[in-house]
Amino acid sequence: MQQKLHKLIKAEMLSSLAEDIPANFKSFPPEKQKKYTDSAESTLRHKTTSSFKRKIAAILQYPYGIDNYTGNLYCETIASCFDPHTEFFPPEEREHFESALGKQAFVFGFSLKEGKNGGILIDNLQPGSPAFKGGKLNKGDKFLTMRWDGGQQVDVSDVSIEDFSALLDESDHKLAFFTIKKADGPVIQVTLQKEQMADDGDEGKVKSFILKGTANVGYIYLPAFYEDWNADNRGLNGCANDVGREILKLEKGNISGLILDLRYNGGGSAQEAAELAGIFIDAGPVAQVKEKWGRIYSLKDVDRGTVFDGPLVILVNGYSASASELVAGTLQDYNRAVIIGGPTYGKATMQVVFPMDTTVTPETYAEKQTQNNIKITVSKLYRVNGETAQFRGVQPDILLPDILDAYASKEKDEPFALRPSTIGPNKYYTPYPPLAVSALAATAQPGIDTGSYFKAVRDIIAFTKQQKGARDVTLDMASLLAGDYFTERDENDAAITGTPSKKFVVQNNGYELERIQSNDELKEMNDEFSKQIAADAYINIAYDVLTKMKP
Repeated sequence: MQQKLHKLIKAEMLSSLAEDIPANFKSFPPEKQKKYTDSAESTLRHKTTSSFKRKIAAILQYPYGIDNYTGNLYCETIASCFDPHTEFFPPEEREHFESALGKQAFVFGFSLKEGKNGGILIDNLQPGSPAFKGGKLNKGDKFLTMRWDGGQQVDVSDVSIEDFSALLDESDHKLAFFTIKKADGPVIQVTLQKEQMADDGDEGKVKSFILKGTANVGYIYLPAFYEDWNADNRGLNGCANDVGREILKLEKGNISGLILDLRYNGGGSAQEAAELAGIFIDAGPVAQVKEKWGRIYSLKDVDRGTVFDGPLVILVNGYSASASELVAGTLQDYNRAVIIGGPTYGKATMQVVFPMDTTVTPETYAEKQTQNNIKITVSKLYRVNGETAQFRGVQPDILLPDILDAYASKEKDEPFALRPSTIGPNKYYTPYPPLAVSALAATAQPGIDTGSYFKAVRDIIAFTKQQKGARDVTLDMASLLAGDYFTERDENDAAITGTPSKKFVVQNNGYELERIQSNDELKEMNDEFSKQIAADAYINIAYDVLTKMKP
């Protein structure tokens, strides 16, 4: 066990070293290379071992006791053997799960950054948040220690942002005690408790832009299918309504088409997905659900009319899953949208969180509150045409090279994933006239074949597939530095960087422009997002396709 731990620490340290080494490292003279690696190795060795020690200490100091920790781990292992989405939830895990599906998360209200000399600093405070209202914290303050109520104090003076964020995520309701070194020198103690707040930042929210060129095209980015769990007016603050509001804002800019970006959207609320699909079609079925005992029912759009009925493109990739696949598959079956990107993840099952209580039934589970819970797969999801996205995913109308093919596994790769099947189509499903998909794909193909971005992605995929045959990972620094790692990394960086579009400029809608002008942090994030959109090769292809689609 000691030897295995030693290898894990060494592997993580070498991985960090490889990621931090500058792109021109191989051009350094030998003595400069050695000086750099010696210095970096010492720093990263200390950082890595400290991280492992904190993880071990967190286990030993588990607030409910080590017996409870090992018991939870046992239950989690048993649950994972049923299917990939069955999970055992101790109390805090259910909180995190529901918070992730909700728009209004529990937050302290500070954003973080790494200091130049190590450690974690406050980068900004969210107005109205617990950190803001306390009046003791400011930008540039450094975290020294942290302790959850009832837990042990943890030294965080040299942790990574990832480790510190994981520590902050451990609870949504307990008091947290921080030791802070102020930017001007004094050390103070601060006590905070998270609060649920509407997020004024950009992470996890719908974002929209206007792409202005030969045509004005709307662009909407949706990172997750969230819903407002705690709102009395259920549904009004979910993502479907937010997308609808963004469309109305974009239409003020006279858009002739719309790109809905569902890349990297891992899903969430199936009901929100059904409502989102309904924005683009008239009333009708949007999906079918088959329960464990065989009953089949339909998810429906019951509201007649549409919010947007113009040309529509949906972007997907290998991380688009579950609710994303529901929307993409539905609009593809209705001939309502052109799907562009890579094949999606291939998850078409639905889960419910049940209390660990043998008296609970599917009708009463929402009324029960217990300490432990379990997320169970209860049904399979089917498209309106009777097909399923399980394993196969949603196949794009216009296929683009997807860099995730080089790295990511999918539902079909999970050892206990439920096998796919088909059912009959919904008899009330009536598609729109077919789109000219073949002609649109033909016009896009030259850009896909000759574009430098897509060539780099194809090269990375080919290189990675060659490497997958190797079973061993080198733990020798000299071998790592002499290998092909840097070639792969530099090609990856080149592929991700891209070049700004010459076809359109990215602008905010009028409402968003007014909102960000009064917040420097939002303006900075918005400018960076705009640059990413302009340089995104997938969005450029989608723009080209939309300009050729008939209204």
